[in-house]
Amino acid sequence: MVNESLQKFYVPMLLLAGCLFCIDGCGGSDLSSRTERVTIHGETFTLELAADDASREKGLMHRTEIPDRGGMLFVFPDSKVRVQEFWMGNCPIDMDIIYLDGMGGVTATHHMKAQPPQQSDESDDQYSQRMPRYSSGYPAQFAIELKAGTLDRLKIGFDDRIALDLVNLKALAR
Repeated sequence: MVNESLQKFYVPMLLLAGCLFCIDGCGGSDLSSRTERVTIHGETFTLELAADDASREKGLMHRTEIPDRGGMLFVFPDSKVRVQEFWMGNCPIDMDIIYLDGMGGVTATHHMKAQPPQQSDESDDQYSQRMPRYSSGYPAQFAIELKAGTLDRLKIGFDDRIALDLVNLKALAR
């Protein structure tokens, strides 16, 4: 039999430990706060995870900064593996993007430039149409958005490989 005062101490501590363990995204259906640590050319990045339609659509919109070793990792389910195309709508800062195939091979990289905001007399369709598109060139299952200048600093190029937890990431995608 456990002493009652010890039980009052240990039960909350175990609950707290469980919560701390899950802060970095364990289980549950909410992927919006989940992060993934990814090492790219020797530097480790903590990337927000966008693995469902809502988080992929929102991406890094409206962000005014990206941490030096931060960004976002987009994961597409097998049913959506195709040539991907990103654009900079509602993104007020420049970003770099890396597209990866299903095995982590780089298919394309781009320096994406911030675009002027939507004008009051501009329809959503007109706004969307004037945005430059940045293509993966080949079917891509992943995309990584990083702070502008990271591609050049790390010298990331076509056919480089970035190690990802492929099995777990693909299982999260929906």
